[in-house]
Amino acid sequence: RCYDIEPVRGEDNQYICYVAYPLDLFEEGSVTNMLTSIVGNVFGFKALRALRLEDLRIPVAYLKTFQGPPHGIQVERDKINKYGRPLLGCTIKPKLGLSAKNYGRAVYECLRGGLDFTKDD
Repeated sequence: RCYDIEPVRGEDNQYICYVAYPLDLFEEGSVTNMLTSIVGNVFGFKALRALRLEDLRIPVAYLKTFQGPPHGIQVERDKINKYGRPLLGCTIKPKLGLSAKNYGRAVYECLRGGLDFTKDD
């Protein structure tokens, strides 16, 4: 729910909105689920012309339910032989679906273009 709205000083039709979500909406132990629900859904609203997330506060009680990944970043880096820089990836999300051939082509183009990994959604 939006619990406060402030106009941005000196800007027309721009506002800072403060939004809070009840924690019981989110699966315990899944920071990924929470972030996808908040950021993924809000940024997809057609009625919004522009949107920027400026702050996100996660309650400590919720963070404590997250057990962490099964292994660390070093294992992932070793798998793809990429070191010394952030890893960059994307999720391919075709609205109408892709054939296996076309999906493979999309993955190929992403990796050829410099991404380190892609994710199937």
